[in-house]
Parts: sequence; structure tokens; C-alpha cells
Amino acid sequence: MNIAALSGGVGGAKLARGLALVLPDGALTVVCNTGDDFEHLGLPISPDLDSVLYAMAGVSDEQRGWGRSNETWSFMEAARQLGLPDWFNLGDKDLALHIARRQLLASGSNLTDVTAQLASHLRVRQRLLPMSNAAVRTRLDTDAGLLDFQDYFVRRRAEPRVKAVHFEGASTAAPPLSLGEWQPQLLIICPSNPFLSIDPILSIPSWRDWLRHRRCPCVAVSPIVGGRALKGCAGKMLREFGLDCNALSIARHYGDVLDGIVIDELDRALLPDIRALNLRAMATQTIMNSDADRASLARAVLTFGETLRT
Repeated sequence: MNIAALSGGVGGAKLARGLALVLPDGALTVVCNTGDDFEHLGLPISPDLDSVLYAMAGVSDEQRGWGRSNETWSFMEAARQLGLPDWFNLGDKDLALHIARRQLLASGSNLTDVTAQLASHLRVRQRLLPMSNAAVRTRLDTDAGLLDFQDYFVRRRAEPRVKAVHFEGASTAAPPLSLGEWQPQLLIICPSNPFLSIDPILSIPSWRDWLRHRRCPCVAVSPIVGGRALKGCAGKMLREFGLDCNALSIARHYGDVLDGIVIDELDRALLPDIRALNLRAMATQTIMNSDADRASLARAVLTFGETLRT
């Protein structure tokens, strides 16, 4: 079995966790957005990669939705006393991962190899990949000016109005694997922000070309449930772009990349409109509050994906 998934942070990490729970070891490859990556306090931070890594390792913080469970904050307290910027929180356990990444990158390893080593240390038995080893940076054109992603999302709490999103470096970036030799049986787009988590991956020409000519079916899971995003600013951005905040807008956004989409039971009434786009669609419980929920949704998505092969 060879299943692929494209993921951003919190929502995508939950489904990645579910897929890891139900699939055999080594059957899953998760390609993760790195457009959010940045350097902070001299350390390379990969927020989405780390969220997926922690989730697949079973050590993510369930209440915050990011970072590690049972975290402590002595470093941040000391950093504040020394006048260091404290708008981006780094827990003590999380800090260890960023230091390890810095050392491995400094030794000459690329981000793909570093991610594999970190995953091995955390006993993750599925493959986790960055979307590219090259730097691609998400920048947002807002009513507060052109902002780096972390400035917009964390420092300013996603409050500025977004006019457009740009992915600097995408045109020359390359995937971390040979796409011509990679033939998964199913591609899953996790319930992540389409504009800030999935579009950075699709902005890389080789990835976009591969998706358009892939041999496997592609199914997305909508991050919008009952007219709102469960986490993050996807709903806000849909409205700012003049779009309805619902799963139909998600289906339209991905367009011909998709063969099918999974939406929540709360949005069952949208099924006819989605199917009118020449897409297969299924409604099921998509809210993931526990590992049981994550595994259940993963099984439902895999089963639905199988129907797309016929």
C-alpha cells in the first residue's frame, strides 16, 4: 500500500495522525507545507512540519493544537527577562527539536534528511517530507502592507485583511523526491487552509504538474465545517476573497486537481452542488477530537478513495 497526503499544520496533522494509526508502517507519505518556515532567535523553525511530526509521534498538545504535550516554558520566561522577542512561543521540549534541526542542517544535511532523522528519533514509522528542500516563503499582501507569514499569523493574530498571497521562491523550487518514479495509489489533501497550507505546495511548478498528470485519484477533506473553519483563518480568508465560507468554495478552489471531496455531515445539503462540479462527494463526521475520531475519518477517506479508482 502506498498512500500520499498533502498537509499543513493543525487540521492536516490530525488526519495525518489518523492515517498513521490505520495504515501499515511505511505505507504513508505526508508532504508538508514549508512556506511558513522562518528563522527565529537564530533557529530554523518549521511549524507545519513539526505539527505533523508531533502528531504522528503521538506527542502533540491536544488542547493548544500545536507544540508538544506536557510542555514547560522556562526558556521563554528567561528570554523575556533578557529582552528577547516573545511573540513566538518556544516550549522547552520544542526548543530541543529546533536546536537539533539547526545542528543537522549545519552539518550539511538537507531538510528532507533532517526531517527523516528527527522522525526516526521520535519513532515515527511513516514518511514525512517537506514540500521542497529549497526555501519557499509565504508572504501576504494585506491592508497593513506586505507581511511575512509569521508576522501576519502569529504576531498580528491574522487580523489584517488579506488581499493576495505570494509564494517567494516557488518558481525555482523542486520537490524532495523524483515525482516521475512516485506512484501512490491515492492522494489525500488534508483539511488544511487551502490558501496558506496547500497552495504553497501547489505553487511549486513540478508539484502542480505532477498533480495534473497523476495516475492516482485525489480526494480532499474540507477544512470548513458548518460555515466556519475549526482552526485558523481559512474562513476569514474565504470571506475576504469574496467567497462563501463553505465546503463548496473549497471544492471550487481546488478545481481539476480533485476527483472527490469529503465534507462534514453538517454540510450534507451541499452534496448536489459539489457533484454538479463533476466531483464525487461524501458526507461524514470530520471533526477530530480524539484518536478514535482521527482513525475513523482516515478509514472513511481511504474507503472513499477506493471508490474513486473505479
